[in-house]
Amino acid sequence: MTDFVHLSISAALLAMIGLLVPCIYRLWQGPTSADRLQVIDTVTTLLIGIIVVLALRRNDFMFVDVAIALAAFAFISTLALARYISEGRVF
Repeated sequence: MTDFVHLSISAALLAMIGLLVPCIYRLWQGPTSADRLQVIDTVTTLLIGIIVVLALRRNDFMFVDVAIALAAFAFISTLALARYISEGRVF
């Protein structure tokens, strides 16, 4: 890879890590459960992006499988939490 690609990957990684800070703040200060659920979903999406960018940086695409598994788990957990917030039950 060229130097520009390495610089771009590093910039993307730093941007995604930087975006975790306001998400954590919103998770801490969120007034409602729905706000916190949205933040958890956003943090999970950022973590998936960080894992994929790290896979590109290290040329180890096994991390992509981990990101796919995390995405599947996050989808199911978001559905369960949303149902719990709306109806008061998970299943």
